[in-house]
Amino acid sequence: MASRLLAAAASSSSSSSPLARLISRRRLAGAADHHGSTKVNMWQEPMNPGNWKEEHFVLASLAMWGCIVYGGLKAFGGGKKEVKTEVAPAPAPAH
Repeated sequence: MASRLLAAAASSSSSSSPLARLISRRRLAGAADHHGSTKVNMWQEPMNPGNWKEEHFVLASLAMWGCIVYGGLKAFGGGKKEVKTEVAPAPAPAH
């Protein structure tokens, strides 16, 4: 397909270069057009999570939930239970 396009462009007798017509132009489709606020690292604006990059927001959220779950397990029975065993007194020797 591409070879037929190049052959057709080379055989045409127009004044503009044949390859210039085949190159697509992306005028306003680049990354230069920002829609909304720019995203920053979470340590640059720690009190404004709405401006954080998405991956930094995910890491902070996972760390928060990990601390909540770990703290809940420690506070409400995540530890080992102590088992007290009483030792029976040894019988007195008979004379």
